[in-house]
This record gives sequence, structure tokens and C-alpha cells, in this order.
Amino acid sequence: MRTEIAFTLPRGYVDASGGTHREGLMRLATARDEIEPLRDPAVRENEAYLGVLLLARVITRIGSVTEITPELVEGLYAADFDHLQKLYERLNTDGEAVGTIACPDCGHHFEVDLTEIQDGRLGEP
Repeated sequence: MRTEIAFTLPRGYVDASGGTHREGLMRLATARDEIEPLRDPAVRENEAYLGVLLLARVITRIGSVTEITPELVEGLYAADFDHLQKLYERLNTDGEAVGTIACPDCGHHFEVDLTEIQDGRLGEP
């Protein structure tokens, strides 16, 4: 089982010297990773901060940077933060990713298992 996955940021983390880092690694979250941030006063003040703390715990590297802090995550471009949150969700769900899609003909919305979508189609490849 793979416990770490490589990613590429859409924009990239820009360090203090102006260097841009786009390649990185994220590991699977543990129960502790999800529990500990809930104790943080910043999360109690603003629940949206939970995502920052979770990502700071599970990202192991961005470029040559290996000390991933909440401040670093806060400084990411919004597109990169969104990309990492989506990756976190994909890596740490139980495999039942349910989403809502609309029929292109009638517009009716219905739920599907997103893990069954391949190359933009439902069902067999």
C-alpha cells in the first residue's frame, strides 16, 4: 500500500528567496492527524483553519522544503491550497467518493460513486 503520493502544485510555493517549488509529497493521514488540530484554539475560532493544520501535518515536502508549517500553508496561492485539499480528500476517504452529476440531456441531478468515473465516463473504460 502506498502511504505517500507525489503532487504538482498548479502555481507553486514561492520561498523567501523567490524560488518556486511545485513538486511535493503528501502522506496518508492518521487518526491523530485529524484529532490534534481540533484542540487548536485557532480552529475553535475559525473552523476553516482546520484545513491549514491538516495539510501542514501531512505534507512532507514541497520542493526542497521539508519543514511544512501552518504559516507556509497559509502562504500558498488559493489554487494550490484548493488542489492540496482535494488531494487530501481523495487520499483519505474510504473509497466511497459520492458526488452529484447532471444528465446532459434532461438536467436531472443524481448521485454517483465518483471512483467509477474513468476518463470522464461512468462505467467500464
